[in-house]
Amino acid sequence: MIVVDDLSTGSEANLRDARIQAGDRLHFIRATVSDVARTDLSEAPSRIFHLAAAVGVRRVMEQPVQSIETNVIETSAALRIAGRHEAPILIASSSEVYGKAAKLPFAEGDDVVYGPTGVVRWSYGCAKALDEWLGLAAWRAQGLPVVIARIFNTVGPRQIGRWGMVLPRFVEAALVGRALEIHGDGLQSRCFADVRDVTYALDALLGSADAAGGVFNVGSDEPITIRALAERVVRQLKSGSALVHLPYETAYGPGFEDLRARQPDLTRIRRAIGFAPRIGLDQTIADLAQAIRTGAAHGEAA
Repeated sequence: MIVVDDLSTGSEANLRDARIQAGDRLHFIRATVSDVARTDLSEAPSRIFHLAAAVGVRRVMEQPVQSIETNVIETSAALRIAGRHEAPILIASSSEVYGKAAKLPFAEGDDVVYGPTGVVRWSYGCAKALDEWLGLAAWRAQGLPVVIARIFNTVGPRQIGRWGMVLPRFVEAALVGRALEIHGDGLQSRCFADVRDVTYALDALLGSADAAGGVFNVGSDEPITIRALAERVVRQLKSGSALVHLPYETAYGPGFEDLRARQPDLTRIRRAIGFAPRIGLDQTIADLAQAIRTGAAHGEAA
């Protein structure tokens, strides 16, 4: 097992459990995918999960050039590695691909709609759509087994809020009694899936021969408003934290646009692998809070 990560938003300490299970079969390479593509791996991969990306709304807003290049260039490099070894590859895409689409729930065959290029917010979704086109082109032209996973909001232990991820921000604040900052009016809704459910789905998709050349929504289809999420965190953690609203322009700068609702249609993935989320939001909140209390959410030793 080879793990490649430049640690730009992660920590090698997050591999602790994997190292315990895999022992000396796990090899970690601190590098970008492009770095690895210019050399050769010590062992030929039998399959590849390409999860590397520039993630987080704040990162996209603050580092737009790096975000676009990371998403597109690194995916191209991952496909070259897969092609070199004729290895099946899963490309992690994003619900952001749907852009400003108004039809709910979002289905994989729907049109995608983006805002103007002058609004940085939409660059991420467009870059991930290019990732999908690159992958599907490799499948059509080369016969490379490629699976596209459009991942919706994913949460769980060891996630951090530094780059704008909302649930760890809320949990971190609630644990210390700090006010939970809600961007906008808080009535925008999202569907949150536990990372352990999502990783199960990714593994099953790449293991299904019938999934090759397909695009699949991956996540939960149970929506909750951001305001209700904040209230749920405060209630479950028995926190005295207040809720405060922060205008989008204060949080991300002028011209920021957001979606009012984001909900996936899971019909396709249910038919393909029988997928159904198993871990509820309350359990995820509890596990994330425990990870933060022990320092595991920041890659520190527990």
